[in-house]
Amino acid sequence: MKKFLLLALTAMLSFALVACSSGSKAANSSDKTNSNNEQASGVTTTIDKPVTIEFWHAMTGHLGETLEKMTDEFNQSQENITVKLVNQGNYGDLSKKVMASAKARTLPVMSQAYEDWMTQYIQNDLITDLTPYVHDEKYGWTDDEFNDIVKVFRDANTWDGKLFGVPFNKSTEIMYYNTDMFKENNLEAPTTWEELRDAAQKLTNKDKKVVGLGFENSIGTSFPTWVRQAGGTFLDEESNKIMFQSPEGKNALEFLNGMMVDGIARLAGEDEYMSNPFGRGDTGIYIGSSAGIPFVTQAAEGNINWSAAPLPKDKAAATPFQGTNLTVFSSATDEEKLAAWEYMKFMTSKEQTVFWAKETGYVPVRTSALDDPTWKQFIEENPVYGVGQLQFEAGYYDPRPVGAFDMKNIVTKEIQSVLLGQKTVEQGLEDAAKGAQNALDKAKK
Repeated sequence: MKKFLLLALTAMLSFALVACSSGSKAANSSDKTNSNNEQASGVTTTIDKPVTIEFWHAMTGHLGETLEKMTDEFNQSQENITVKLVNQGNYGDLSKKVMASAKARTLPVMSQAYEDWMTQYIQNDLITDLTPYVHDEKYGWTDDEFNDIVKVFRDANTWDGKLFGVPFNKSTEIMYYNTDMFKENNLEAPTTWEELRDAAQKLTNKDKKVVGLGFENSIGTSFPTWVRQAGGTFLDEESNKIMFQSPEGKNALEFLNGMMVDGIARLAGEDEYMSNPFGRGDTGIYIGSSAGIPFVTQAAEGNINWSAAPLPKDKAAATPFQGTNLTVFSSATDEEKLAAWEYMKFMTSKEQTVFWAKETGYVPVRTSALDDPTWKQFIEENPVYGVGQLQFEAGYYDPRPVGAFDMKNIVTKEIQSVLLGQKTVEQGLEDAAKGAQNALDKAKK
């Protein structure tokens, strides 16, 4: 989703969390979790009497209604477990309220969380290692059930071989395009950077005030994707070193800036989100979140015909998968943790992830869901909803080091300064790299 909007609100999170725990532990790479045979059970709790757990979330509108339906179904299936949903507004509100409750030691049992939030939580012992639950003979998943979770989502929730969350509302970036304009210009959906630029140039019509390609204002948060596609590395999480001040990083920024300078690409600007000008026909192509499909549908209704395709690539295919995960706070009782785990299993089951994806535009989190007859029929009738899953193999998760909030904010600001003509590519890239590295170094002290 529009994660850039959270950065200012969540930058204070580490301060509050440090105040909650005198100890800390490393939160490093996403090593694979141990297999069932290598992992001790560790779950000795049973639920013999009623347990009610609170789940803090940020799902509103139809998303919230869908979550309520799923949770009601779970509650009705349980004898002793009740999940109470507590909406905390948007993600920024949720972040602030978790921060405050952590400081006051009044955390709920469960919450949605982005991976970079989770890094902070793990360092301060605030969330539960789910590995013993995953591999428990009675309550856990089989190896096949665990490996059925899409790999990029397993990796995103794993720190040092331990699983601290399960995927929930996951989306990715896709390419929306105006099929009417493409037909008029005899174009096919571009699959490479070169084809993307060529299409943007042909679609641009200054007389009609049409710009070929549109990006969100927060395009800087997507810069890791462009660096990866150029064959480079954005961040080495093992060494905590910024790597994008490189020939590949420069090529990526020059490619984006070149289209802006030539007037064949634009940012959302005062429209705030690119779905609106795309829906009006002001742009022929729009790169944005797959979770925006309902918004594009609404904006385009009665105006344009459109479709969607995977992101074009350069030297490599790379697609970001974003969104929150379900986490359990360490302050919960053993019974509450087990109740939360039972709810997590339900929410990530094949049947439920298909239902969630159909209703919301998020992608299924299980590989088996892709072959589910209900899902296959749905994407046959609504093919744009199936684009995200085509990118699973090229998927990666957002960088999640301590200091990620400030790092992303700095990079976004500097990339925007280049695209708005305020700095050269070289200066903007240098300032972004230095500022991002300083943010990471400062956060580790």
